[in-house]
Amino acid sequence: WGPWAGRRGFDSLVQAGYGIAAVCGGGGGGRPGVPGVLPAQALDHGTGYLVAAGVLRALAEGGGRGLRFSLAGTASWLVRDVPAGPAGPAGPGEAGYAAEPWLREVSSGYGVLRYAGAPVPFGGWGRGPSRWGSDRPVWR
Repeated sequence: WGPWAGRRGFDSLVQAGYGIAAVCGGGGGGRPGVPGVLPAQALDHGTGYLVAAGVLRALAEGGGRGLRFSLAGTASWLVRDVPAGPAGPAGPGEAGYAAEPWLREVSSGYGVLRYAGAPVPFGGWGRGPSRWGSDRPVWR
């Protein structure tokens, strides 16, 4: 489905190819002109989450749905911003897909954190993460 369709994916290389490494480099606290990296393999994780969400949606709709995901597709989606629009028949990564009905908010040490709600009714976070180094080192 594109110029990289026949190639294997490697998160860091796809980040570099889409300019994510450049955005996280010099202008973001690093040395000017030196590419940086995200603190996690965000494309691996993000694509995995999209696959899981797609499978859950297909199962909820009775199964039998073809799903196609790629690291480059996730990078493209993130770089060009997640499209807003009404919820409809579109799936994750498709035009017109709206995530808002599944998003939740919780307070954290960094402000309000938006996250995807759990696919089961008993899932969810009681509180958000605290600021790094602010928790006392105690056993619970």
